[in-house]
Amino acid sequence: MNKKFQDLNLSNAFLFAAAMEDEETCRFVLETVLGIPVGKVNVHTEHSLLYNADFRSIRLDVYAGSETYVEYNCEMENRNDRNLAKRSRFHQAEMDVTLLQPGEDFSQLRPVYVIFICTFDPFGRGLFRYTFENRCQETGLPLEDGAVRVFLNTKGTSKGEVPVPDTLVNFLKYVEDSSDTYVREVDDPAVKDLHERIRKLKASRKLEVRYMKFEELLRESKEEGYETGRSEGYETGRNDGYETGRSVGYETGRTEGQARLLRLISLMTEAGEADQIARLEREPEFLEQMLTKHDL
Repeated sequence: MNKKFQDLNLSNAFLFAAAMEDEETCRFVLETVLGIPVGKVNVHTEHSLLYNADFRSIRLDVYAGSETYVEYNCEMENRNDRNLAKRSRFHQAEMDVTLLQPGEDFSQLRPVYVIFICTFDPFGRGLFRYTFENRCQETGLPLEDGAVRVFLNTKGTSKGEVPVPDTLVNFLKYVEDSSDTYVREVDDPAVKDLHERIRKLKASRKLEVRYMKFEELLRESKEEGYETGRSEGYETGRNDGYETGRSVGYETGRTEGQARLLRLISLMTEAGEADQIARLEREPEFLEQMLTKHDL
């Protein structure tokens, strides 16, 4: 059963995206995560679900740019699909493409930070923060291409050789336990200030209605994926020659087809193609096109 909007933790992608639309909250998160001054932040709201009137898009990445001409992409991750390294590469590429206009010199590319806040340990080393930059294997010389990828771990147990500040640790714990009780226990002024901002968001009836519509969209998408997967699974069972044992072929095909379609829906959602999901059932050719595109 889904949680009430008022009971959500900051790990919920919808609440996180809503919180990060506030420029001060976004700045606090970026400075806490990176450990550097960020300055005034402008959030790119055109990438946010909350500003999409028909709720067709459910991509919840947060894009922001600072007055120092640095670009940030920050995303909440609650499921470990073991593909974050390459996803971070893809996000960086997306950002670079939009930052450089035709005819501009490569030296004009701005620094970019790709940030994943994970409710699991993405690399299994127990660190709260993993920071990656390109370096020469032979000399350790930094490439200085301006690209940094950061992975946060709310399940961290070690601050590592490069210690992270207590506020970052407290923030990561707050991501999973955004309650009054935790905030009282941790006694961190920065986290308390963040909590007050989150409490105001949760008091918004308008935002609660949007969350309910968002959950409804996700549920409908899953149901569509199930029905499409069942149909495809049945056809797979037939075409494999199990007419005499059709029930076995049907169940096998249905299970495989359903899993394949749900995976496709997940990948299309991540790629910002959620508004195309309904076409999967209506247009067999489009289904095949998407399966090929996403290597399924």
